[in-house]
Amino acid sequence: MKFTALGLAILFTASSLAWAAESPAPTAPADEEVTIESADGMGEVELDRATGRATASHGVIVRFQGSSLRAKTVSVDQETHSAMAEGDVVIERRDAQGNVQVWRGDRVRYDYVARTIEADRFRVGQPPFFVAGEGLQGGQLATNQTATNAIVTTEDYHDPRYKVRARRLTLSADRRLIARDAVLYAGGVPVMYFPYYSRSQEAHPNFWLVQPGYRGFFGAYALMSYHLKLSPELEAIAHLDYRSKRGVAGGPELRYDFQEWGKGDASFYYAHDEAPGTGYLNPAVVPENRKRATFTHLMSPWEDFTARAVVRYWGDALIERDFFEGQYRADTQPKTFVEANQFWDNFSLNVIAQPAVNDFYQTIERLPDVKLTGLRQQLGESPVYYDSESSVAYLRRQKGPLGVGPDYEAMRADTYHQLTLPWTFFGWLNVTPRVGGRFTHYGEAEDLNLRERDRWLFNTGAEVSFKASRVWQDTHSALLQMDGARHILEPSVNYVFVPEPDARPFNLPQFDTTLPTYRLLPIEFTDYNSVDAIDSQNVLRFALRNKVQTKRQGEVENVLNWALYTDWRLDPRPGQSTFPDLYSDLDFSPRSWIVLNSEIRYGINEERWREINHRLTLLPNDQWNWTLGNRFLRQDLATVGLGNNIYYSALVLRLNENWAVRASHHFEARDGTLEEQYYTLYRDLRSWTAGLTLRLRDNRLAGDEWAIALTFQLKAFPTIKLGEDGERPEYLIGGVR
Repeated sequence: MKFTALGLAILFTASSLAWAAESPAPTAPADEEVTIESADGMGEVELDRATGRATASHGVIVRFQGSSLRAKTVSVDQETHSAMAEGDVVIERRDAQGNVQVWRGDRVRYDYVARTIEADRFRVGQPPFFVAGEGLQGGQLATNQTATNAIVTTEDYHDPRYKVRARRLTLSADRRLIARDAVLYAGGVPVMYFPYYSRSQEAHPNFWLVQPGYRGFFGAYALMSYHLKLSPELEAIAHLDYRSKRGVAGGPELRYDFQEWGKGDASFYYAHDEAPGTGYLNPAVVPENRKRATFTHLMSPWEDFTARAVVRYWGDALIERDFFEGQYRADTQPKTFVEANQFWDNFSLNVIAQPAVNDFYQTIERLPDVKLTGLRQQLGESPVYYDSESSVAYLRRQKGPLGVGPDYEAMRADTYHQLTLPWTFFGWLNVTPRVGGRFTHYGEAEDLNLRERDRWLFNTGAEVSFKASRVWQDTHSALLQMDGARHILEPSVNYVFVPEPDARPFNLPQFDTTLPTYRLLPIEFTDYNSVDAIDSQNVLRFALRNKVQTKRQGEVENVLNWALYTDWRLDPRPGQSTFPDLYSDLDFSPRSWIVLNSEIRYGINEERWREINHRLTLLPNDQWNWTLGNRFLRQDLATVGLGNNIYYSALVLRLNENWAVRASHHFEARDGTLEEQYYTLYRDLRSWTAGLTLRLRDNRLAGDEWAIALTFQLKAFPTIKLGEDGERPEYLIGGVR
């Protein structure tokens, strides 16, 4: 049933962790809806209108804004402005970082006007610390929260070996734990007494990190770093690495955070490589002296303004691939740029300068590029909306040693303006016609023998769409975990017409041009941002979206989310077909712990599959999970190359409370090669976790390689976040510094 009460609303948000106290509890409006459910179907809610007291008993589950509370009895007294939960009270709340905070106790009383909390015999888990005590007093907006006869530990065990027992324990506003009359216990034995002890919840400011291992191309290695906190805003790190086959390497790093004036880091890494080119077909291209310098800075000194600077200098094209594998996999060709953005209600200004720092890659330099964007806005009281984008830039193409064609440079000024007129007919049919125009001026490009040139463009079109839905309240399925069903259907047709411009792409210098892609490109301006490649267009884009939703554990979830889309080119250009590929994007969750993701691209003209990407994820419990997938890409030498047909698997199995294993494989069926294997054995050491990782890799012509590494982490302050080792397993073998 539904029950509206400010007391209950605040109870489940604010009291869901007074110990968190990281931000004020959200203030709920008086009519905010709170869902109260019976835990076993036998519960009931009583309302005493004379006293204004409401009581829910016999097992209660209350849900509000993503938080939940379970208790035997929950009551709200409007006269005393208090809410009381009693009997096996469990409160779960997800914080801003996505961590689930769990509070357990026998009884909790919350005054939702004074915003104070009182509790008896409680336990609360909020990493990195876990606290239990006989009593709790404080408030979400109070300066401190205080527990009596309390225990604090970093071990997530029912009976921790290492703990501090204090007569009085306080969490201060600056995130410090203050214990009075405290005793440190190790394995149940008191080892030290503290009349007063204060400890920050943050990581220790100065510490060593050491990761040992062996890798075929490195030999035995030890990756070491010392972290030194110079001030609250400044941290210095000294990296020192040794690889028996490659020698000594390292360098300094500086991290800073000056609040609104910016945060970032700067680092330099040098290696005198004793075996350059190991693992490559042509070792001569790799020098002995190898350098890498990085700098990042992000600042927002006032509202609606941000500025960012990124510098990525590589002494050679392969240093990041050799020594910083994680960063290399994330971005094989990082850019160097300085960018500033200023936002207003209807406009934004962007300025970017992008020089070529690494000359061994093809780069489009922007020296600089200034862009003013007019966000879609209503013109006065009319039904017409206006948006625009105007830019001026000096651009230079640097092809690099592996590029083709000449280097060239030119000035470009571009402005685009568009009017749209959204209409709704019959209360359900959305029709949005639009018309726009573009003017682009190109300066002289001497290396291409191109004179100054102007280009004029006109575009028009319209999008038609509607959304229909139907609800079946009585639909239930135990197999699909469905409690009611809602089907949402959303078809759309988008028409775009651009007549042939007076200057075709082959008559213009190409800076922002179309690159090979697996997906359909946007057809509307300014989403289609390949300014120099714009050509005639007469196309219809068809899309059909389907959603099937249900309720699971009180929350609305998508059982099916499916989109089909393709184009019909009414007037294809030379080299284009009438119909490009047909695309299908599907997410299917037949149960809350089963998720199937599918991306398919079907070549209509060739009548064959061009791309298939399937992934099945099983998460039945916290004991095991398994991901299976296939990535097929048909060979196309003009765009994607030889293609691939990769099958991959990742299995995580928790053997018991202390041991777990993870295994992942990548198999290339195109040539029958097991390309990569990872095996990790995890050991829970209470306050620590350890991981022993073995990786086997088949590099084909460059030779096979195996690696083994040992990783230790403090649970309270891990260097690899939860789940990160699954998404980026190279973290476990020193792939990220």
